[in-house]
Amino acid sequence: MIQAADRKQRKRLREILKRLHQKYPEAVTALHYRSPLEMLVATILSAQCLDKTVNDVTPALFQQYQTARDYAEADPAELEKLIHRTGFFRNKAKNIMGMGQTLVEEFGGEVPRKMEELIRLPGVARKTANVVLGAVWGLAEGVVVDTHVKRITYRLGLTEQTNPDKIEKDLMALLPKKEWIFWGEAVILHGRETCAARKPRCEGCGLEGVCPKVGVKQSA
Repeated sequence: MIQAADRKQRKRLREILKRLHQKYPEAVTALHYRSPLEMLVATILSAQCLDKTVNDVTPALFQQYQTARDYAEADPAELEKLIHRTGFFRNKAKNIMGMGQTLVEEFGGEVPRKMEELIRLPGVARKTANVVLGAVWGLAEGVVVDTHVKRITYRLGLTEQTNPDKIEKDLMALLPKKEWIFWGEAVILHGRETCAARKPRCEGCGLEGVCPKVGVKQSA
């Protein structure tokens, strides 16, 4: 694990944060939602799927299913049809229905605000819980680690881990807590716009001089 007390590392991290704030001053989730339940469902659907596709699918979905009980009592075939474009639709439908049932049975139909309660819901692990807590309530109980955050955190030399939970622990140790939510949102945007998986656009990315480009083989 990267040593959290390393002064040089922390100084470099402060500069990275400064530049990310300059580039993404209003970094927020790209998912569209009007309630905690809609955000939870959208985040579950976003697994292995573009946010744009989720946003294309959810208007019709949210019109038909408006409460946790609606999802709990959904017809699987109808739900699968509505979310088909997001991929892995059978498993997602099963998780969303189970999520709705658990919300009804254990939480009065409301989305809980605690990590330990959220991760009890089907289809919800720490990443999903962190997204919902941060986006809806501004609660920082951890750091979102998706594929972009995993890749870029490694390229920045801030972790040597490959397991998302271990990467999150490294980031929680290094980052000021007030930056936990911002880091996830900003780095995800940076991954989509600039630091792509196959061919990162290193020149002019904004992090020149503070990024060691660990594992980067191509740049343009």
